Amino acid sequence: MTDQTEGRATTPLPDIVTTIADRLGRDQVFGPPVERGGTTLVPVARVRAGGGTGGRRPGAGPGGGGGAGIVAKPVGAFSIRPDGKVAWHPAVDVNRIVLGGQIVFGTVATLAVLSTLQRRRRRRTHLPRLG
Repeated sequence: MTDQTEGRATTPLPDIVTTIADRLGRDQVFGPPVERGGTTLVPVARVRAGGGTGGRRPGAGPGGGGGAGIVAKPVGAFSIRPDGKVAWHPAVDVNRIVLGGQIVFGTVATLAVLSTLQRRRRRRTHLPRLG
């Protein structure tokens, strides 16, 4: 994205940020409306963007670079009925639900194992020693 000349980027950072912001127009957040049976659906996504640049100190030779990334996730859709009523329909993230279940299961399993080990230790300390 930038040419490196003597350790300096030739494209200023504000120009890069402006270019990325221009590319993140309303079509990146709101999808094209779809009409079915008089009801219009407008899909909505959450868009995150980030980036950065880096370089060497002047006189240290060529080097440096930069990068940027954009992540868009669907969050739901607005439905607009013919009578003008608008409703929000959230998207269900099944991966998030499964991850939550795995975390709960792992926590319960860990607590069960710890409880069993603690009971065994108590039994061993109360038994009389032979010999």
